[in-house]
Amino acid sequence: MIRFKFCAVMVLGLALTVVLSTGCRHKKPALTYIPGQTRAITNDFTGTPAEPTMPVDTGREKAQGTDLGPMTGGPKEGTSVNIPLADRRKRENLAEDREALKAYTLYFDFDRAAVKASERSKAEKVAAALKAKPEASVEIEGHCDERGTEEYNRSLGERRALAVREYLINLGIASDRVFTVSFGKDRPAVPSHNDAAYAKNRRGEFVLLTPKQ
Repeated sequence: MIRFKFCAVMVLGLALTVVLSTGCRHKKPALTYIPGQTRAITNDFTGTPAEPTMPVDTGREKAQGTDLGPMTGGPKEGTSVNIPLADRRKRENLAEDREALKAYTLYFDFDRAAVKASERSKAEKVAAALKAKPEASVEIEGHCDERGTEEYNRSLGERRALAVREYLINLGIASDRVFTVSFGKDRPAVPSHNDAAYAKNRRGEFVLLTPKQ
C-alpha cells in the first residue's frame, strides 16, 4: 500500500513538472531594427538572439554620442529610396541639370528630417519651376554631416529626401515626377570638421531632370 502511494505521488509530480515547463514556454520576441545597428541584440532573458523584424522608423535620431553599432561600409554611389524597378528605365532616360535648381538647396537642423519653415519657400520655387516645365522631373538628394555611423546617415538622408518629396507632392507635383536618393555623409558640400561646415552639409539638393534628346 505504501509502495502504491509512493508511485502515485511520483507520477503526479512528474505530470506537474511537464505541465509547468510547457506553460512557461514563450516565443522569442521579435527585434526592432535600428538604423546603423548590425550586431545581434536580444530582448528576452535567455541571451539568445531573436530574428530582426523589417526595418522601421524607431524615432531614435541621435547621431552624436550614441553608439548605434559598427559601420558596415554600404554602397558609395548613393541609396535609391523610391525608384521601383519598373521606373528605373524612366529615370535612366532623363538628363541631369545640377545647376538649374542649385540655388534652392534646403538645409536641415541637426539630426532632423523635417522641412524647416525658413526653407519652405525654396521648395515652393522648385514646385513652381516644375509646373512651368511639365516635361521635367526632379531628383532630391538627401545629405548629412559626418557625425554618426554610415548606416545611420544613409537612413537619415533618406528621411530628409522623402520629407522634401512629400512637401513637393503636397504643392501639387505628381509623385511620379519626384525621385529621391540618399548619399548619407559620403558627399559633403564643405569638407571641414566644424559646426559651420556641418550646417552646410545637412542638406537636400535638387537635380532637374529632362528627357534625353
